[in-house]
Amino acid sequence: MDQIDRARDLARTLLVESIPRRWAHSQGVGRKAESVAHLVGDDVEALVSAAWLHDVGYASDLVVTGMHQLDGARYLRDVVGADELVCRLVAHHSCALVEGRNRGLSEQLVSEFPAVEGFLSDAITYADMTTSPDGEPIEVERRLSEIIARYGEGHLVAESIREASPLIIASVRTVSGALARGRG
Repeated sequence: MDQIDRARDLARTLLVESIPRRWAHSQGVGRKAESVAHLVGDDVEALVSAAWLHDVGYASDLVVTGMHQLDGARYLRDVVGADELVCRLVAHHSCALVEGRNRGLSEQLVSEFPAVEGFLSDAITYADMTTSPDGEPIEVERRLSEIIARYGEGHLVAESIREASPLIIASVRTVSGALARGRG
């Protein structure tokens, strides 16, 4: 069994019964990452594995800080012994540093999991932010609006997403442009 299969199985185990909608989203994100994986060179396994695992920090048994990116990455590092790059991608997916700063957790996030820069970071953000909560393709602007509406005005997550929106949209455009050019 390879790294991607293990990641998919772990995400299924942690999410399918306790948070089925989050599992549906994770399946869509995993498929979306697979569709752009040819663009990331040698990091295919890390990208696709992280896409399957990106939201495991929502599993109730894993919640410590309330920041699912950090909680998930810590679980993957400390309990599962997952690949360092996978943990870093999970920790920083979809501009998590903004939420980390707003929660007062940015120092912990960055010191434990150095950010992944460049196209690989854009690719996981693209996979997450172009997938609906039900695992279906969605335009990034609709996805951002959906998150803000789901959490509600004034909620820390909604405000963090609002703040990160220009960066998220830029990541999606970068990957969409690469797909349009047939890069890879």
